Formats: sequence, structure tokens, C-alpha cells
Amino acid sequence: MQFGKVANYWNQTESFEALKLYIDMNFDGLRDDVLSMIAGEAVPVNTGSFTNDMTTFRTEDDVLTLLIHLGYLAYDEKNRAAFIPNNEIRSEYVNAVSASDWGPVSKALKDSADTLNAILQKNESLAVRGIEQAHLETAHLQYNDENALSYTISLALYAARAFYTVHREFPTGKGFADMVYIPRKKYPEKPAIVVELKWNQDTETAISQIREKEYCKSLEDYRGKILLVGINYDRKTRKHQCRIEEENKE
Repeated sequence: MQFGKVANYWNQTESFEALKLYIDMNFDGLRDDVLSMIAGEAVPVNTGSFTNDMTTFRTEDDVLTLLIHLGYLAYDEKNRAAFIPNNEIRSEYVNAVSASDWGPVSKALKDSADTLNAILQKNESLAVRGIEQAHLETAHLQYNDENALSYTISLALYAARAFYTVHREFPTGKGFADMVYIPRKKYPEKPAIVVELKWNQDTETAISQIREKEYCKSLEDYRGKILLVGINYDRKTRKHQCRIEEENKE
């Protein structure tokens, strides 16, 4: 604070080592839950079986409940679900995963910076490569709808959280944009990104929907370049397609 350098110094404390210890336990399903929460999802948790100590763990619910008590997770009492409460803590999960034995997952998260740069450079083939890599890490999902696809894209573009505020199901005057990335104030040179996801259709339809439903006009406080990103998954070929176009909002 004295030098005006506000940052996350949490990983220089014993807390980071504790988090790494607990997620390394990797009970059946725990890895999938951690990945889901890094991607912005909430996961169901049964807190009733917890024994109120830090040594007895029988299930993933026990580990998740302890992480709630330690402040590494927030708890939605209504839906009985756990989630990562903010970007600072989310970054610690990424650090912990990267330092653990989750090699392929770590690679997917690190590759997300390349995927983001590919989209910013409108390199569609390179963007698809990053999305395919993230899909390999989410193969446990029942990959059968746009919601599952959005999970994959969230992981593929994890690095964007450092520069953007991320909105899922962003409300517009004519519907909801699947994913919208609005640059943070200190990164005015970054373009906004509007993502429309399609399942068994095509990327042209995705781009057309962004324009026809005037998703970009709903970014009331934003002025500047916007990248329109249409992503489709073809179940027959089991491949993703990506189309990137650009427009400006005055």
C-alpha cells in the first residue's frame, strides 16, 4: 500500500500451500469440481458429512466443506452449492493446480493466453486449436449442449479474466449474449469481445445472431472496437469452428 502496488500476495503465505494440499487429495470428482469452479460454475456440495476437523476426509464433499470454512470457497445456501467468490482466489486455484500433478490441466490453463491472443489477432485456426485443447480437459462433461460448450470456452479463455470483466448470459434488448468480455478500465486498448455459441449449426448463424439482435448496442458504456466471435461445435465431426469479425461502436 505504501508504494501504491496493489496485488495478490496470498501465494506467499502458508495458505497457498494448504490449498495445494487439499486439492491434491483429488478424491473422485474433486478435480472436475475444481475445473468447473475455475470456469465460473457452482458445484453441489453436501456439508452435512463434515467432521469439523482438518485431518479426517472421506469424500470430496469433506474437502469442499473445509475449503468453505477456510474462505477459499463461498457457499450458496439456497442451492447448496460452492463457488469461487472472486478473481483473486480463482487465481490461487490456478496456481495450485499448476503446481500440482495435474499436468494436462495446467497446460490448458497456460495455453489460454495463446487462445486469447489468437482471437485478438483474428487467427481463427489458432483459436480453434486452443478450444480443442480445453475440450480435452472437459471430456468428463456430458458434451451435448451450448451450456457445456460455454464451460469449455470459459477454460479456453481463462487468461482473459486478467484484462476483462466477463459476463455470462449478458442481457440485451433482444435476448441474451452467451458471453461478453468488456475490457477493464486500465486496458482501454483491448477490444470488447462478444461470443455467441452454437451447437450443431454454423458460425455464420452465430455472427448473424449477434448483429440481428444488436448485442453490441447493449454495451452502453463501451466505445471502440468489438470482436464478434461465433463458435460452433459439430457433433458429427466432433470439431469446433470459429469465425471472428470486427466492428466499431461509436
